[in-house]
Amino acid sequence: QVQLVESGGGMVQTGGSLRLSCAASGFTFSTYTMGWFRQAPGKEREFVATIRLIGGTYYADSVKGRYTISRDDAKKTLYLQMNSLKPEDTAVYYCARARSNHYSSSYYYSEARYDYWGQGTQVTVSA
Repeated sequence: QVQLVESGGGMVQTGGSLRLSCAASGFTFSTYTMGWFRQAPGKEREFVATIRLIGGTYYADSVKGRYTISRDDAKKTLYLQMNSLKPEDTAVYYCARARSNHYSSSYYYSEARYDYWGQGTQVTVSA
């Protein structure tokens, strides 16, 4: 069965860095577009970044220039490098598998485009 397991969350001070990982199993990882979302307390889950099969990375404006999404298909692992963290980045971060591959980047901004989700990992940024 499809499984996505996030790790790497924690507490960090403003300006610090964290790297999240998402270990995938139960499907052919290399053939799927993957994404990261986050949900802050009292807010809806929001798009963070996505990476397509060959290159093609897209980011929310709020994280552009600070976050980097990457993948290692041999290890079946998705990553999110987060730098220059801010208190407003505090959230539970989720990795997700896209239902299909699409030419338009905006296709991936909606969580409805994803069919499997990890359990999430908490990231807390203190002021």
